[in-house]
Amino acid sequence: MLFDLAADDPTGLAVDDLSRRRSWSELAERSVRVAHFLRDEAGLRPDDHVAVLMENRVEYLELILGAIMAGVWLTPINWHLSEEEIAYVVADSGARVLFSDEGHAAVARRVVREGDVTRVVLAGAELDGLLASASDVPLDPERPAGGNMIYTSGTTGRPKGVKRARPATLAAALENLGRLGANVGLDGAGPHLITGPMYHAAPLMFAVYDNANGAPIIIMPRWDERHALALIQEREIAHTHLVPTMFVRLLRVPDEERAAFRAPSLSLVLHGAAPVSVAVKQRMIQWWGEILVEYWGATEGGVNTLVDSADWLAHPATVGRALPAFEVFALNASGRRASPGEIGDLYCRHKHMTDVFEYHGDPAKTAAAYLEPGVFTIGDIGCVDEQGYVYLADRKSSMIISGGANIYPVEVEQILQEHPGVADVAVFGIPDDEWGESVKAAVELRSGFEPSPLLERDILEFARQRLTRYKVPRSIDFEPELPRHPTGKLHVRRLRDPYWKGRDRRI
Repeated sequence: MLFDLAADDPTGLAVDDLSRRRSWSELAERSVRVAHFLRDEAGLRPDDHVAVLMENRVEYLELILGAIMAGVWLTPINWHLSEEEIAYVVADSGARVLFSDEGHAAVARRVVREGDVTRVVLAGAELDGLLASASDVPLDPERPAGGNMIYTSGTTGRPKGVKRARPATLAAALENLGRLGANVGLDGAGPHLITGPMYHAAPLMFAVYDNANGAPIIIMPRWDERHALALIQEREIAHTHLVPTMFVRLLRVPDEERAAFRAPSLSLVLHGAAPVSVAVKQRMIQWWGEILVEYWGATEGGVNTLVDSADWLAHPATVGRALPAFEVFALNASGRRASPGEIGDLYCRHKHMTDVFEYHGDPAKTAAAYLEPGVFTIGDIGCVDEQGYVYLADRKSSMIISGGANIYPVEVEQILQEHPGVADVAVFGIPDDEWGESVKAAVELRSGFEPSPLLERDILEFARQRLTRYKVPRSIDFEPELPRHPTGKLHVRRLRDPYWKGRDRRI
């Protein structure tokens, strides 16, 4: 736990964003001071809300821990959002304080004019000054704990904040951070590298869990494949979290640079958040060894399944089996439990909790996510085989229905990614007067390939040889670069929505 680490190794490195560093004693003291600032000066009460709009930096960790100690909810905000979207999240969350940095200060100050935010506080000199005057008296371990409320990406309509169930007391909450890390192999055995944006649940919270078990956190300001490889070697990184887009970019590094990479300390690479093609993952395992561990889950229910490299190689494309606290099953179109291997709507049952999460301010959406107490869905489609291995087909909101047939874009994308000219691909449905929807692909080409009708025909023929005919795209749009969230997820709506302008889509 944080305070034990501060007592045992007060000057040891706790977090480093390559510009600022904190020792264990500094991290513990500043987190306590954040909690006192929120309670004593900002006047927040248990279950009040604050928000964070800033780049990756050490203060993120202090603010998360301080919010937990203060008993309040903290919402990280995606700074890639438009100003209107940021204003929506600030207002919808009910944030009383918005923490930001110089790079986003102007936006932060503009959006709070429209809401009820008490103040904007900038990381750096302003926050340091406020913490210097705040109390450092330890907080009562039996006081109510806070948590983080992260907004879902919102595939349909406005995103909603997700409140996960949390332990009742501060002592239990801090202890639970380490337990959640141990569940996925984050045992604090060595430095943990943050490669993605800290406003996203996975890179942020996996790092917090590992840190609670004693891992120093090294924070990359932005993703860069060569910088990541250098840091893994130089800082002797033990654990990290990557998304499939990062795998693809790492594999584009020239052969001689990849051959020179040595990282004997690297023992666990968690990955998830987006589908990975079998070919890409096989190449990563061949390069880095059997240290990749894939998970399936979401902001709502956390990590639900897990699979290590050895099991994945024996069961390619699986996202693993359910963790001990969960049962995973599929329901078919008739609403009955699907037979092994039959695709349906995936559900998770928590074996110990009935209220796993709720959507902030939206009881109707919360109720719609639950089949019964403790049994919920996050909108994924897939199947469970006889051995309990879970396989994903796609998101329900992404499914294409063409002539009455269900087509899962992920399946098509993974085939097209194997074409030598394809660097990235998105597949989605567009209006079709005869079939309802037809399959469209948007492709980003590898270096050395140029868009042409001949290349389009070649890629489509490649797909015909490997897919059932109705799943093959009717045509391809060549794009200079596909829109992806920094989390690795495709921003498909930017590609799809222009085709549906003025027309209704079922989802």
